Amino acid sequence: MGTLKQIFTVTLLSLRTVPQRAGSSLVAVIGITGVVVVLVGVLSIAAGFQKTLTSTGAPDRALLMRNGATTEMVSGLTGESVDTIKQAPGIARPNQVALASPSMVVVVDVNKRSTGTPANVPVRGVDASALAVRPEVHIVQGRMMNFGTNEAIVGKAASAEFAGLDLGATLTSGHLTRQIVGIFEANGSLSETEIWTDVHGLQQVYQRGNTYQSVLVRLDSPASFEGFKAWLTTNPQLELQVQRESEYYAAQSQQLTMIVQVIGFGIATLMGFGATFGAILTMYTAVVSRTREIATLRAIGFGSFAVVVSVLAESLTLAAGGGVVGALIAYVGFNGFQAATMNWQSFSQVAFQFAVTPQLMALGLIFALTMGLIGGLPPAVRAALLPISSALREL
Repeated sequence: MGTLKQIFTVTLLSLRTVPQRAGSSLVAVIGITGVVVVLVGVLSIAAGFQKTLTSTGAPDRALLMRNGATTEMVSGLTGESVDTIKQAPGIARPNQVALASPSMVVVVDVNKRSTGTPANVPVRGVDASALAVRPEVHIVQGRMMNFGTNEAIVGKAASAEFAGLDLGATLTSGHLTRQIVGIFEANGSLSETEIWTDVHGLQQVYQRGNTYQSVLVRLDSPASFEGFKAWLTTNPQLELQVQRESEYYAAQSQQLTMIVQVIGFGIATLMGFGATFGAILTMYTAVVSRTREIATLRAIGFGSFAVVVSVLAESLTLAAGGGVVGALIAYVGFNGFQAATMNWQSFSQVAFQFAVTPQLMALGLIFALTMGLIGGLPPAVRAALLPISSALREL
């Protein structure tokens, strides 16, 4: 009998006898399912956080800060520098108006709705060009604020996550008092975690004078970035760093993403050891219960390789079942879950949704199959090396 035919026959026979070992098989599947749920669930935090920050960037926008600044919070630009920036080539100029929006950012203490604990929420001062530079931002409740007044609009995620940021509420923090007149969406980006108000009014409250912290520029095309950057960085009047907006926010997400990934893989690996030992015990039980069957097959001419493959196939099938179930449970339980965490690079809260992506589900399945392979290999080798004569004595 050909090797492939032997493998197919023995593997099919092995899989048909799984119901006879339902109890031990179920233990292995549940153990692997638990590992996959934890792995995918924890990594969905990093994926959701990263998705929120990276979705903020657009290929035709550039962010400008003071040279050497790592975040907007530690940057500083004069009003004269902003005026010079608006003269740079490559900026979109509908109706001869440069689409360059200067910002000032501060943080205020607001309590979380779920726990009542205080959190730092960013308040961004913007000017009238803010919506033209960010076309993804649109009001979904209430109206746009009037510039030059004590009005503000709040991102949808911030309004849902933090108390006191409802439509019509009054935000008070120190000398800052703002009436919330609108709720806005921004395609799930970081902007939805912010409170927006008139930048000149914010400058007066915090006594900042004619200064800003960053300028967001909308280019006439993504290809204009290099020329735009070169004009600004070679201007002796300016000390600027110029980044694509997408690159800036991708860098902002790196620290928390790395921490969560290390924690997720660490926990999953520790749990994986237990699940792998469970798989080993399950497959050893399967080999012991099939001792006479395996010996008979070997005696009538089936090779040891076919026996090894059949045991591994059973182990991988159980692992695949646990991986699929675990990935589905993680998707149902975690995908879209609303949360908020500290962005340690800006020292402010970021509201985001967990994201169980297809890539994470595939990673969970691969992790499960790896546990199944490691757990099934020792019992498979034992089955292949089983002495035919001593095994047949059990008949």
